[in-house]
Amino acid sequence: MAKFDVVFFDLDGTLVDTAPDLAYALNRVLEEEGMPPLPYADIRPVASHGSPGLLKLGFGMTTSDDRFNSLQQRFIKIYQDNLTRESRLFEGMEAIIDSIEKAGKIWGVITNKPAFLTEPLMSGLKLDRRAACIVSGDTTVNSKPHPEPMLHACELTGVEPQKCLYIGDAQRDIEAGRNANMHTLIAKYGYISDEDHPENWQADAMISHPSEIMQWI
Repeated sequence: MAKFDVVFFDLDGTLVDTAPDLAYALNRVLEEEGMPPLPYADIRPVASHGSPGLLKLGFGMTTSDDRFNSLQQRFIKIYQDNLTRESRLFEGMEAIIDSIEKAGKIWGVITNKPAFLTEPLMSGLKLDRRAACIVSGDTTVNSKPHPEPMLHACELTGVEPQKCLYIGDAQRDIEAGRNANMHTLIAKYGYISDEDHPENWQADAMISHPSEIMQWI
């Protein structure tokens, strides 16, 4: 554990498997609109892209569509009411967190999820008091891939970026980490689609299971 002083995680698709509850919310909105639900396998790779990506998948619309805001509000309300319906730590992640804590190191979360969803999710999973910091998508003026939330997390924990390891499952995660001069790992077990090319994201490495994090910390 000597290489890094802190491990930062992206939330959705890296630390916590939130896709089941995001899929539930999307399919509820689709059903309300008289449309058939989508298979979970189609929704999972899009889960990291938030409501804009999910509504584009379900309705073929963009944020400029006249109905986007109303559908987004309905989606978010359903999701907010079901944050921990099925969302759990990824298999093996509890052991990783335990190992970090037992070694006297710290860990935190840096996500683009807004705080009004991040905080109750972390609290519902009893992770909020264990994390050294929680930086949400609206904690700072800029969100990932901008380095500002990464550097803010460093300020909160008192750790230099070079001593931080950041793990994420989206290109913006790796770009943000690199922009802040952190070491980065790609969580291939997360929400990566066939259209993504993580081998081109210039991370330090890719991992297929949370247990592989131990090799780096």
